Amino acid sequence: MANPSSYEADALIAEDIDAYLERHQHKSLLRFITCGSVDDGKSTLIGRLLYDSKMIFEDQLAALEEDSKRVGTQGQNIDFALLVDGLAAEREQGITIDVAYRFFATDRRKFIVADTPGHEQYTRNMVTGASTADLAVILVDARKGVLTQTRRHSYLCHLLGIRNIVLAVNKMDLVDYDQKVFDRIRLAYSGFAQSIGITHFTPIPISGFVGDNITAKSEKTPWYAGVPLMELLETVAIDADADRTKPFRLPVQWVNRPNLDFRGFSGLIAGGTVKPGDAVRILPSGKTTTVARVVTFDGDLEQGVAGQSVTLTLADEVDCSRGDVIAAATNPPEAADQFEATIVWMADEEMLPGRSYWLKLGTQTVTANVQQPKYQINVNTMEHTAAKTLELNAIGVANLSTDRPLIFESYDAGGNASPNRDLGGFILIDKFTNATVAAGMIHFSLRRAQNVHWQATDITREARAAAMRQKPAVLWFTGLSGAGKSTIANLVEKKLARMNRHTFLLDGDNVRHGLNRDLGFTDADRVENIRRVGEVAKLMTDAGLIVITAFISPFRAEREMVRQMLPAGEFIEVFVDTTLAEAEKRDVKGLYAKARSGQLKNFTGIDSPYEPPADAEIRIDTTKLSPDEAADRIVDYLLDR
Repeated sequence: MANPSSYEADALIAEDIDAYLERHQHKSLLRFITCGSVDDGKSTLIGRLLYDSKMIFEDQLAALEEDSKRVGTQGQNIDFALLVDGLAAEREQGITIDVAYRFFATDRRKFIVADTPGHEQYTRNMVTGASTADLAVILVDARKGVLTQTRRHSYLCHLLGIRNIVLAVNKMDLVDYDQKVFDRIRLAYSGFAQSIGITHFTPIPISGFVGDNITAKSEKTPWYAGVPLMELLETVAIDADADRTKPFRLPVQWVNRPNLDFRGFSGLIAGGTVKPGDAVRILPSGKTTTVARVVTFDGDLEQGVAGQSVTLTLADEVDCSRGDVIAAATNPPEAADQFEATIVWMADEEMLPGRSYWLKLGTQTVTANVQQPKYQINVNTMEHTAAKTLELNAIGVANLSTDRPLIFESYDAGGNASPNRDLGGFILIDKFTNATVAAGMIHFSLRRAQNVHWQATDITREARAAAMRQKPAVLWFTGLSGAGKSTIANLVEKKLARMNRHTFLLDGDNVRHGLNRDLGFTDADRVENIRRVGEVAKLMTDAGLIVITAFISPFRAEREMVRQMLPAGEFIEVFVDTTLAEAEKRDVKGLYAKARSGQLKNFTGIDSPYEPPADAEIRIDTTKLSPDEAADRIVDYLLDR
C-alpha cells in the first residue's frame, strides 16, 4: 500500500518541479539501523521499506523477481532481503555478513538505513553501523522471542547513545497475529531494557514479508493502537536538532590556505552554533580570539550550526592545526592524557594490555596504551566479571593513557541528550596492520592525570650527555632464546667500557629477578615486561648513558613502542639472527627441551610466536660471526654513528 503523502508529492512534481526539489533538499535526514539476532528478518524489512517507498527501478524489480525464483527463500514470492544482501556469500547462506547502507526517501524525510549482521562473529560490523545512527530498529522473531543477540545489540545501541529504540516484533503472520505472543515479548524485553538503562522504547507488531504495519496500519492487528513503522520513522525527533543547543565545538580537519591572503580552519561543526564576533578558544594551546568569518563554498554564513562543514577565519594570527579544537571560549572541552573508557573489542586477536595502539578521536590521532580491564560486562546478566584481557566482541571497562593530552568530552552527555560522538568516541588501530581493533567511549579523565604534571628540571639530558662526552643510545638486542644476545651484549659493554664510555646493561633474566618479578610469560605479560624496560631505558638515556638491553622481545609492536619513546636515531635495533634449530642445539639452560615436553608453557619459538624485525639497524648472523666479531661490528656501528 502506497504512502498517502506520496500522492501529494506526485501532484507537486507535476505542478512545480522546482518547488518539489527545494522541498526535497531541505528534508531532514534520519540515520537508523536494523539489528537483532540471526534470521529475524532485518534485510527483508529494509527491502520492504525500499519497495513500498518506490525506491526500486523497473529493471531492479525485474532482476529481483528473477533472483527470488533462483536463490530466494520465499518460494515463488519476492524475497525482499535480496535487495540488501549484495554479497554472494550472503545470498548463498541467506544471512547478512557485512553492513549494507541504503538510501531512500518519503515526502516527509530522507533516510539512510544500515542493515547489520545478526551473527555474533559479526558484532563488530553492527557496532560500525550503530556508531552514526539516530534510531535503532531491534527486530525479534515472534516465534523465538528475545535472544542473546537481541540483548547484546540492544546493550550496544544504548551504549553507543542511541536513544530512539523500536522493538519490531516481526513475522507476526507466522503466529496468526496473536496479541498474547506480542505482549509476552514486549514485557520480556521491557524488563531487560530497564536493567540496562533504556527508559523508553516503541513496540510494533509487524510482518516485513507481508507488509503488516510497515507503511500503513494492518487490519490483521486491530488490537495494536500505535502508528505503523514508516510513520514513526518520518516523525521521530532526531539528535541533529539537539546538537545545536550544545556548546560550540569544531574539530579542525585541515588548515585552508588557498593563497597568501586567506587562512582558515576547516571542519564539521560537532556541536552548537557559531557566528562572526563569537569568542572562541583554541585547544590544546588555550589561546583565545574571535571569529571573523564563517565561510562555505556557497559564500559566507551569518551563522554556522551543528552538522555543517565550514571554514572559520579568526581575528588574530593564532597557532591552530589539524587535530586542534576550536570551542566556545567560556565553555571549552577538557584535555587530559589518562581516561576511563568502555571498550568494545573488535579484533580476532585478544587485546594485549600495555601494547601501544593508534587512538583516533575525531581529527586527533595519538598513541595509547590500554591497561588490564577493570571488568568485563556479561550482556545477558549485566554482571561485571573479572578479566585479564578482552576477546572478540567482548565489552569491558579499562583505563588508558595517551602520549599527549587529548581534547575530549564524556561520550554520555547525560539524561536523554545525544552522545558526544565527535569528542567522546574513539577507535583503536593496530600500528602494524592498520586494522581497527576496538571502539571506545570515554567516561572521564582520571584524577591522577589532573594531579600529576611533568616537573621541569634545570639540568637537561643534553647537559648530562655533554658531561659524559658521549651521545645517549639504546642498543636493543632481540632474537630467540639461545641466539647469543646476552653473550654479545656483555662483550659490547666491555669494549665500550675500555673506551671510557658510560653504559648500563639490562639483561632479560636479571630484570625478572627484581623490577619484573611479578610478570609471567603470557603475551600480555611479555608486553608489560618490554614496556617497563623501555621506560627504564628511556630514563637512563636521559641520564646520558648508552643502554644495552638483551631481551627476546618477541613482538614488533613493543619494540616499535620503545623506539617511539626515544628521540630519532637513539634506538638501535640489533637482530641476533639464529635459526630455531641452531638455538635448540645451544640449549644451555635446557629450556627448549622442557618446552618440547610440555613442561614449559608460552616459550618463544615453540608455542609462542617470535616476530623478527622487518628492518633492523644491525643484523648479526651468529652462524657466520663469532661473538667477538659480532661485538666489534656493533661497536663500530655505534662509533660511526
